[in-house]
Amino acid sequence: MPTEVVLVPHDSTWNNHFLAESKLLLAAMGDNAIAAHHIGSTAIPAIFAKPVIDVLIVVADIASVDGRTAEMQTIDYQVMGEFGIAGRRYFRKDDDAGTRTHQIHVYETGNAQIARHLAFRDFLLVHPDWATRYSQLKLDLATKYPHSMNRYIEGKDGFIKQVDQLAAAWRETENGNRQTSPNNITR
Repeated sequence: MPTEVVLVPHDSTWNNHFLAESKLLLAAMGDNAIAAHHIGSTAIPAIFAKPVIDVLIVVADIASVDGRTAEMQTIDYQVMGEFGIAGRRYFRKDDDAGTRTHQIHVYETGNAQIARHLAFRDFLLVHPDWATRYSQLKLDLATKYPHSMNRYIEGKDGFIKQVDQLAAAWRETENGNRQTSPNNITR
């Protein structure tokens, strides 16, 4: 069954949703959890986004996450395992109508995906011209492929890879080494 691509303007309450959900997630992960980061398009105020909060959780030991299934199910998450990405644990939450509301990506500290996700987000936060380009690409793809999430995602791939390269280089500079953000919670 095709999945409809729905994009909406930025909602100023998304960061509050991240903060509230992160408290539940960090508690569910227990002492293994180190930090929670708001990632994805809902973390970037200037762009259109699917109304799904993406959270990156950093843990000390990825294997220990598998023992937290009951805790995650208690807060209404579906446990998806690696879900196609080695070294990750993925969880998703839908509302009562079956609409996705949250996606959780859990990585062990030191995993390269953590730096990649944070650099991408931070780069777009401080480079509004690139954020605008990304937003426009997303709108164009949603118009072109309104009933194909796969084609929408595939259409973003080249741009994301380009920004990943720019963001990694930028992050290596003094300006790109952001230590604090309203999109991060560290224990």
